[in-house]
Parts: sequence; structure tokens; C-alpha cells
Amino acid sequence: MGKPELDTMEHCACSSVSVTARGRVLSMLVCSCLDCRKATGTGHSGIAIMRREDVKISGKTRHFDRLADSGAWICRHFCPVCGTPVFATTTRSPTLVLLPVGLFDNPNWFAPTQAIFSRTHLHWDTLPEGIPQYQNYRPQ
Repeated sequence: MGKPELDTMEHCACSSVSVTARGRVLSMLVCSCLDCRKATGTGHSGIAIMRREDVKISGKTRHFDRLADSGAWICRHFCPVCGTPVFATTTRSPTLVLLPVGLFDNPNWFAPTQAIFSRTHLHWDTLPEGIPQYQNYRPQ
């Protein structure tokens, strides 16, 4: 499966915030870092990465900034009413937006091609079979 082209508008649980994604998904991955586990409340996060100019946010969000293990800052935006994670940005890749796949009503297009931060992956959290797993980030 290739990288999908999206043309969709998604909403948080209370519909106060909407995300319009129009363009090609650049990367699809799962991350098991402690920060992603805490942000999702489960063993990993599913992430679709798109160019910032291909994603439009409507409605007010709140955010939480944190220094990641990589040394970059990650800024996680969420709905201030219902708490739904909406998107994230990072100083590691300032031209990109990280979209939590759980935000999408029908994410059947999601096919992760890598698992990052496998060093903190939980044994009970099943990942797709055969995808490369990296202890930290994938080598550049």
C-alpha cells in the first residue's frame, strides 16, 4: 500500500475543533515512547505525518509543550472542552504536523511502516507483524 492522499475533515469528540487534511500522508508510524503512551492512555500512538500547509485547524486548542527524549520540543494540541488529542508539532521537523490516527472516523488507509521507540514498547501491546522496529528514531 502506498502513501494515501487525504481529503477529509475530522472533529474532536465534542466537535469544537476540526482538522481538515488535504494532501499526501508523508509517513505512517507507531510510537511507543513514554510521552505517546501517556498522551494516548495505551501502549503506543498511531501517527500520520503531513506537511503543515496541508492541514488546517478550526477552533481553539490548548497545548502542552514537552522536551522529548530526542532533545526536540513536542507541542501536543488538544480540545480544551473534551480533551481529544488533535495534532502535534515538533522542533525536530517544524514543517510537519503529526496527526493522531484515532482522530479519524475511518482510518482504514492507515498502514504503519515503522515502529519507533521500541525500547519502551510494552510486551502486551501488539504491533503489526513485520514492520521495522527502531530503538529510538529511524536512522536518517
